[in-house]
Amino acid sequence: MEMDKELIDKLLGDYRKPEDLVGENGLLKQLTKAVIERALQAELTTHLGYEKHSLEGHLSGNSRNGVSAKQLKGDFGEVQIEVPRDRQASFEPRLVAKGQTRFAGFDDKILSLYARGMTTREIQGHLEEMYQVEVSPALISNVTDAVIEEVKAWQTRPLDAVYPIVYLDALVVKMRSDGRVENRAVYVAIGITLAGMKEVLGLWTSGNEGAKFWLAVLTEMQNRGLKDIFIACVDGLKGFPQAIETVYPKTTVQLCIAHMVRASLNYVSWKQRKPVAQDLKSIYRAATVEEAERQLAEFAAQWDRRYPSISALWRRNWQGVIPFFQFPPEIRKIVYTTNAIESLNMSLRKAIKTRGAFPSEDAALKVMYLALRNLAKKWNAAQGWKEALNRFALVWEARFPHQCA
Repeated sequence: MEMDKELIDKLLGDYRKPEDLVGENGLLKQLTKAVIERALQAELTTHLGYEKHSLEGHLSGNSRNGVSAKQLKGDFGEVQIEVPRDRQASFEPRLVAKGQTRFAGFDDKILSLYARGMTTREIQGHLEEMYQVEVSPALISNVTDAVIEEVKAWQTRPLDAVYPIVYLDALVVKMRSDGRVENRAVYVAIGITLAGMKEVLGLWTSGNEGAKFWLAVLTEMQNRGLKDIFIACVDGLKGFPQAIETVYPKTTVQLCIAHMVRASLNYVSWKQRKPVAQDLKSIYRAATVEEAERQLAEFAAQWDRRYPSISALWRRNWQGVIPFFQFPPEIRKIVYTTNAIESLNMSLRKAIKTRGAFPSEDAALKVMYLALRNLAKKWNAAQGWKEALNRFALVWEARFPHQCA
């Protein structure tokens, strides 16, 4: 609908400064109030079936019954509106529902700030500074607590029957338990779907990881419908390969190259990280296992004098590094690419780094889930996935889903 220019000019007749438009008593807030109240009156007219003061309403059994005041919060600040009532109290407004005190989208703004790692007090201060809206800590907590039910539903949702590749990663998060702060691991499983899209399969927390813990996680995913994984990319966590073998005996377990590179660079000064990373790339991008061994020897000759721990790390984990050399380049590239894990790690660490410690496990899961939800909106299909999928169909023909063949 095109706005009447003469009407706009008339509305802006007294405009002198920005506050006249967007200030506490500015034109936008006045217009918001007027339009909402006019719309609510129109809703009541539809509900009653006759216009205000119309003779049709005489002895109709219901009529208008004044208004009640309501305070609404939104991006524009706070505005007080008058909500019309009927004598039978049967009118249910749709634009501003009964009990509603915030405009649609305001809760999303709170969740967005929370997902970025802001504390309740920081969100409270931000909303007051930016929108001149006073929001209680209890309201913020209620909005974010509502996410827990969403997290529980997401954590128990059905999974696809097959994820060709699954990555598993962990972050250490400080949480308060029994009156004291302790480090707990939060584990994230990322699956690559048959369509080549990344999908977070779940979040799990544990104080003690091991074969028993991983067996429970994998059994849970199996019960949610995940029947087969072609390649499980792990970071060498204790007990995980044995747990995979128990639940998914046909799965190839591959030590995550992203974690190997990251662990290696922990030993390196910032100035040397780029050349060291480049030389490590020659190892995992080698054409064959024999070529990779030769590149590792050359790497050791080049860097052992300064960083002997790196070559020792790779030799110690060599049997976990080399399984993907049996696959063609299309599959290898997707296995060793760091994007799926690194982008996720960066977003999660950014969300949790501002917290000294989370008051509970639920509080940590809320922040991480919201951060993941925001991150997933930006994910695209894995590069070269069609070629890799064709290889999967040949290498694992008997296990490949028929509908994708």
